Amino acid sequence: MQVPKEDPAMQKGANWLLAHQQACGGWGESADSYEAPELRGQGPVTASQTAWAILGLIAAGLSRHPAVERGLHYLLDTQRPDGAWDELEFTGTGFPRVFYLKYHLYRVYFPLLALATWERSQRSGVRGQASDAIRHSSFALRHSSPAPSP
Repeated sequence: MQVPKEDPAMQKGANWLLAHQQACGGWGESADSYEAPELRGQGPVTASQTAWAILGLIAAGLSRHPAVERGLHYLLDTQRPDGAWDELEFTGTGFPRVFYLKYHLYRVYFPLLALATWERSQRSGVRGQASDAIRHSSFALRHSSPAPSP
C-alpha cells in the first residue's frame, strides 16, 4: 500500500524530517531516544539514517527540496574511497532498552538506495556525482564481509 504524497500523515512525517536535519546535512538518532523521548531526531549522524530521511522526503514528493540536496551532499562528501561509509552507531532495534543490532551493510545498502532513488527521480543536478558514488560502492559491496560483533 502506498501512501499518497498529499496525505496529512505523509506531510507530517516529511515536516518532522525537515525539522531534524543536522547542520552537516545528515540525520541521526541514538538509541538513547528510547529512554529519553526528547532526544528523538538527535544524535550522531549516520549514513543509513541520512539515507532513510532522504528516501522519506523523496516519497513525500520533496526530491527537489534543499534538505534533500544537503543530505545527498552529506552522503557524497562522507563516502570512503572504497565506496562504503563509516558507521559506528547501532541503528537496528532488537529490543529497545535491552539490545540493539548492527547490520553491517546498512551503511552501504541504504545510502546507495537513496542515491539511486534520487537519481531516478531527477534528470539534472548532481546526477553525475550520485552515479560515481554508486559505481565506487559496487567495489565495497563485492569485497565487504561483516566485522565480527563485539
